[in-house]
Amino acid sequence: MATKFLALCNRNESRGDLSPRPHYPSMPKYPKGVAGEETSLAAAAEAKALFSVMGMTCSACAGSVEKAVKRLPGIREAVVDVLNNRAQVMFFPNFVSAENIRETIEDVGFQATLINDEGNEKSILICRIRIKGMTCTSCSTTVESALQAVEGVQKAQVALATEEADVHYDPKVVSYNQLLQTIEDTGFEGILITAGEDMSRIELEVDGVRTDRSMRILGQSLQALPGVQTIDFDSEIKKISVSYKSDMTGPRSFINVIETTGSRRFKAKIFPGGEAGRDSHRKEEIKQYFGVFLWSLVFTIPVFLTSMVFMYIPGIKHGLETKIVHNLMIGELMRWILTTPVQFIIGRRFYTGAYKSLLHGSANMDVLIALGTNAAYFYSVYSVMRAATSPDFMGTDFFETSAMLISFILLGKYLEVLAKGKTSDAIAKLMDLAPETATLLTLDEEGIVINEEEIDSRLIQKNDILKIIPGAKVASDGYVTWGQSHVNESMITGEARPVAKRKGDSVIGGTLNENGVLHIKATRVGAESSLSQIVRLVESAQMAKAPVQKFADRISKYFVPLVILLSFLTWLSWFLSGRYHGYPESWIPSSMDSFELSLQFGISVMVIACPCALGLATPTAVMVGTGVGASQGVLIKGGQALESAHKVNCIVFDKTGTLTIGKPVVVNTRLLKNMVLREFYELIAAAEVNSEHPLAKAIVENAKKFREDEENPAWPEAKDFESITGHGVKAIVRNKEIIVGNKSLMVERNIAVPKDAEEILAEAEGLAQTGILIAIDGKMAGVLSISDPLKPGAKEVISILKSMKIRSIMVTGDNLGTANSIANEVGIETVIAEAKPDQKAEKVKDLQDNSGYIVAMVGDGINDSPALVAADVGMAIGAGTDIAIEAADIVLMKSNLEDVITAIHLSRKTFTRIRLNYIWALGYNVLGIPIAAGALFPSTGFRLPPWIAGAAMAASSVSVVCCSLLLKNYKRPKVLDNLEIRGISIE
Repeated sequence: MATKFLALCNRNESRGDLSPRPHYPSMPKYPKGVAGEETSLAAAAEAKALFSVMGMTCSACAGSVEKAVKRLPGIREAVVDVLNNRAQVMFFPNFVSAENIRETIEDVGFQATLINDEGNEKSILICRIRIKGMTCTSCSTTVESALQAVEGVQKAQVALATEEADVHYDPKVVSYNQLLQTIEDTGFEGILITAGEDMSRIELEVDGVRTDRSMRILGQSLQALPGVQTIDFDSEIKKISVSYKSDMTGPRSFINVIETTGSRRFKAKIFPGGEAGRDSHRKEEIKQYFGVFLWSLVFTIPVFLTSMVFMYIPGIKHGLETKIVHNLMIGELMRWILTTPVQFIIGRRFYTGAYKSLLHGSANMDVLIALGTNAAYFYSVYSVMRAATSPDFMGTDFFETSAMLISFILLGKYLEVLAKGKTSDAIAKLMDLAPETATLLTLDEEGIVINEEEIDSRLIQKNDILKIIPGAKVASDGYVTWGQSHVNESMITGEARPVAKRKGDSVIGGTLNENGVLHIKATRVGAESSLSQIVRLVESAQMAKAPVQKFADRISKYFVPLVILLSFLTWLSWFLSGRYHGYPESWIPSSMDSFELSLQFGISVMVIACPCALGLATPTAVMVGTGVGASQGVLIKGGQALESAHKVNCIVFDKTGTLTIGKPVVVNTRLLKNMVLREFYELIAAAEVNSEHPLAKAIVENAKKFREDEENPAWPEAKDFESITGHGVKAIVRNKEIIVGNKSLMVERNIAVPKDAEEILAEAEGLAQTGILIAIDGKMAGVLSISDPLKPGAKEVISILKSMKIRSIMVTGDNLGTANSIANEVGIETVIAEAKPDQKAEKVKDLQDNSGYIVAMVGDGINDSPALVAADVGMAIGAGTDIAIEAADIVLMKSNLEDVITAIHLSRKTFTRIRLNYIWALGYNVLGIPIAAGALFPSTGFRLPPWIAGAAMAASSVSVVCCSLLLKNYKRPKVLDNLEIRGISIE
């Protein structure tokens, strides 16, 4: 993370009462110091060092350490963790040593020790695997249990809705290949998405390969490249998968090696669909189900017509009832012939699924379908065989039950997969932000462009120089090496205002370049990019199970065996009742006997019960909810966060950077002598531009507003500049002595402070502002009031939360006076001031344990992270910071306070949808099973034929998914649309 302090620690540089706080950028920043060393650093070897830094007390300390280290030559990245007193530095040993870095940290005023980084390396990796063949919750539970049982697996999550598994494993104990084998052993197909290792992965299609030997030669050539980790071959489809370290090599290097190997007959390109991942798999699955369904219709429609329609057309009926052998009729034989391919070829997937499921001691939906269709099919075969061999037997076949049942279930699966594909639209939209192509520049030694080439954006490698024209999307994360422009980052950060970019500024892949031409250097590509990190965050959120899902998992364990038992009891009770005349014979339809009637009831019970709807109730709603949240700029990390957020009745707010904007700004300017305001600000800006103090930066930023015509204004020269620690600055500008500082500095320099200035200072202090005095040539010229103002809409948000019956509390490290002033302004009644990070966490726990609140903590990172973790729901203001994202359950990307309301409102809507899904899924089974068992038959004569029961079962899953999809129409509360966002006025 790139921490920037906006107020200093209480060491010896305080100029006011602004509290120290970390400032989190919207996305990770990149070091500017590397920009001038592009050519030489690109070829240098990179090293990593971990330091123990003692004496840091707040984020300002961390910021001063980070800034000092980044000023050294050859520093690629520096990250300082104030909570754990650690600093991790990525550097180039050719330019700087670890000892130089350690000495620099000590020069800042802290004790630094280089420590061994071996123990710091991740021992647990997270592997993502796509799983084909799962049909219901029982399948996902079986795979999850099998993975959990593997030695070295710390945690395994299998999501039915996404058909993916997240496995946390120790690579020293188990490999991802063993995990894939475990999935294969449970009867499903596993496809590796990511191995979780610190490397990228790409799939290439190679043309011109005729033999396995050619493939091995290519593999050996690629393996020789530095940074290549593993290579996998698939000779059938001529695919090579390469895992590599992106800072050492990349896909263009692989293509070049392949195409220059041997007789140059090989051609390579990115494997089509390889990067589309879930989307291509989903399209393939949809196409597959649709094709199988159409084939089933080819056979099922004639079966349906011969058994249900043609029997009522006299001429055709006579032909179908023509007997071949004994009582075997042409119609029965035709239905047998047509149904057999449907039962054993088209319906083979149900046999395979049932066999694999039973093999591992569980029973899934495939078991119910296989049993139900087999019962109908084999009884029909028995009936046909008896009719063919006996002159007296007149039986009825149920071939239409078997064929139509399979067809309707396949239709249901097709519609379900189609609907499920739409639940992950949010991820597809995020991925679409990345441009398809990029313009790659080739530079000579002097940095002059000698060639331009349009390439696939997936071929971008680290340190590439890319050209971004006006109206084009930024192709990769990086920093500007040439040019000036404005970039619209709203699609990533939610900030609608275009951001000015010039040399050294960072840019984010997927954002839109608005006016000028930029040359950027790629620093993060592929899976490392900010966009990819957001996509992964949303994907992992969709993987995570909500606690309420455990309810469905428990039911599904016993669901199928219970249904089979109920089905058998239904058949037995009706059969025995018929055998012993428990009901009138008039109840039995003329086309069947009591055994056949009881068999139909039994099959109907078996196929109407649907564990799928129950299993899809929660994950589909969570998928859509988290996806909608992402599109609104609210990243919700899974079902646990959604479930907890809807119960929140107390929110703890940090002050600086959460309720306030976290950046000092000039809010009031009073002149005490007759002069032009522009000239006044030019003089003080020239003096303050040399100072690193946050208040000085606020003054300079305000001065820029009077010179809006200039992108980077040049201030008058300041001579004899002097920084007076703890007081202010002095300089000679345009032959005038300028002194900017506090009252004590003026008294020390014998400058009279008039009564007007005293009153302005007193007024500023009463408003929790910092008063700055300006003297020109020994006379008081003006007073500036600097404040960390409230975020737009903060007061309204607190008011809306009150109307939602949610209590608001402020916990801050600032002094009580400033805290009370801000609290009164926004309408918060309970204030806890001067709280350290651990005390914030203790207050959260006290609210949970002693007051019984479900607590959400809203903060902005490092100093709030203990409280973010302790809260039932942690909400991080400002996305992109590792610690904020790690600690929080919900990340508010736009840094807008109204998104706190959006997050809670969305979680309530999502959980309402989950409840509706459960009511439908359970209610469907509770009502459907008795009706299928014949509960209405004695009184109304109504019975549910097995094929209609099968259609109802298929429809239940589709309806649950569609119910979840209605969440896509989510609109945030109207009161937020009507919220009048107040600007920050400067008088």
